[in-house]
Amino acid sequence: MEHFDFLLNLLKKFHGVQFNMAGDKLAGISIQWDYPGKRCRLSMPGYIENLLLKFKHPHPPKPRRSPYACLPISYGAKSQLTPESDTSPLLDDKRKHRIQEIVGSLLYYARAVDNKLLVALSAIAARQSKATVVTEQAVHLILDYVATYPNDGIVYRASDMILCAHADAGFLNESQSRSRAGAHIYLSENDAFPRFNGAVLSIAQIIKFVMASAAESELAALFITAREMIPHRQTLIDMGWPQPKSPIQTDNSTASGVVNNTIVPRRSKMMDMRFWWLRCRASQDQFRYYWDAGSKNWADYHTKHHPESYHEAHRTTHAGIWDWIGT
Repeated sequence: MEHFDFLLNLLKKFHGVQFNMAGDKLAGISIQWDYPGKRCRLSMPGYIENLLLKFKHPHPPKPRRSPYACLPISYGAKSQLTPESDTSPLLDDKRKHRIQEIVGSLLYYARAVDNKLLVALSAIAARQSKATVVTEQAVHLILDYVATYPNDGIVYRASDMILCAHADAGFLNESQSRSRAGAHIYLSENDAFPRFNGAVLSIAQIIKFVMASAAESELAALFITAREMIPHRQTLIDMGWPQPKSPIQTDNSTASGVVNNTIVPRRSKMMDMRFWWLRCRASQDQFRYYWDAGSKNWADYHTKHHPESYHEAHRTTHAGIWDWIGT
């Protein structure tokens, strides 16, 4: 208590500080502890209800199981068509500002306790500066989704504090022939295939440049993931948690072969830069790249607009609540 009192008094000297000795509240986030199970669950009770009330959005007449409209899949088709260009009317400044407010409010919530919203928010945010009627409809859909699940959360378990990641990419699944990178970065053990844990960082971003192949987009996702992990690795080391080679999983055998020197491809210059950067970091014992099946890649959730059935099958896993008592 002596050290705690010293720190608290020092902080009070320079800042307006509130403290909670129960340890169940931090920056508006509620923390539910399961000490016997060595786990905790983060949630924000009341946040969604207040958000819906603020923006006067009614509860949907029936549950909405997906945060974004999914393009219908043409089973048996030789190729899947890209989405049609949005030609709906532009919104006025007032309605556009409302969309930007909603996206900002939901982004805070998604980063804190519900990363399942990130792909939908990324797609909407990419169009919000030139928002249209279709953009507004997408916002209403995501509000219906959070109204269906108003108290989502994320569970973290105790681990050996080894930084791990799954990286994935969706090839040419965004407008203007762009691809999407996704990552699930988490803390686990130094195993060949590290066990699941809640994400300390989820990535769901549109890759700026047009990718020439699925392998190149997967390589770009590996690059984006590894680049984001570097400051986290250093932070853990500074905190006294030495890090071995951080394992990064990919479900693309070509990308895995390229970075592990089992395939020597003829590369474009953009692919070449990422290829050598990833190999350079591996040679410095910072990363270990390995392959596993796509069905076991947790970053896949953050790369596509999935149908409702997929969200229903995977949402509890990504929230980490499949065995959380009382949820």
